[in-house]
Amino acid sequence: MANKPLAAGQSGQRRDADQHAASSASGGGGRRNQPEGAPTQITEQPHATELPRLTKSPRHAAATKPDGPGSTATIAAPGTRRPGGRTARTRAAVRDAVLSGLADHGYPGLTVEYVADHSGVHKTTLYRRWGGLEGMVADALDLAGEDTWTPPDTGSLEGDLRALAREVVDSFSDEASAAAPTAFIAAAFQSERAAQALHSFYAERFSRCEAVVKRAVERGEATADTDAAALVRAVSAPLLFRVFITREPIDTALADQSAAAAFAATRAGVFAGR
Repeated sequence: MANKPLAAGQSGQRRDADQHAASSASGGGGRRNQPEGAPTQITEQPHATELPRLTKSPRHAAATKPDGPGSTATIAAPGTRRPGGRTARTRAAVRDAVLSGLADHGYPGLTVEYVADHSGVHKTTLYRRWGGLEGMVADALDLAGEDTWTPPDTGSLEGDLRALAREVVDSFSDEASAAAPTAFIAAAFQSERAAQALHSFYAERFSRCEAVVKRAVERGEATADTDAAALVRAVSAPLLFRVFITREPIDTALADQSAAAAFAATRAGVFAGR
């Protein structure tokens, strides 16, 4: 794991610069001894390291653009300056750290310091590119949505729905595998940006599932106006209700039952014409 890019001695240099600035502002430090009554002269003292001039530091930006549900700050889309290469690696490292932090501590326990320590990316970069935790969580979901997942193709609509339902069971029945997606969903209740990212993630998933309905229409198993998103929601809803509302276990038998109910509803035209 990479160390933080700022050297330990830089903080001392910054303190020296701050002390010099304060001294100059108060008339001390840079003032030469002058005969009484002579005009005062201020001289500039050279510095070994010139600090960058920033209109707003990352910490100040975080203070004026709070990282919370009420924040309306517009953050530039991360990773758009240089596609691929170092930017892509940085983005992936931050995503992995966010996933690890969500799994270990949940959204309330996730901090910028944790992401910096586990990604090897300095906090200054994290604030500049992502704006704060909300931006990092949202981008982790965006990155997850860029995968190559495709819905199952078993040769029948009922088989496809059954396979989809079993994927839900595989994702949430094991505590370790469920930790990160559960934390993402919990974050959506505490962060508007995370909620928007989660909505976009599932909207993309639903659009990919249109292929399931298209194949079913071609086989005569569904009508052409069947709403793919509504159908997929009907498959996963009973399972997710148990996971997040009643806190009951889910298994393959429940997955098959949910898929069978959704298939019967499709055959009855419940999801048609929406």
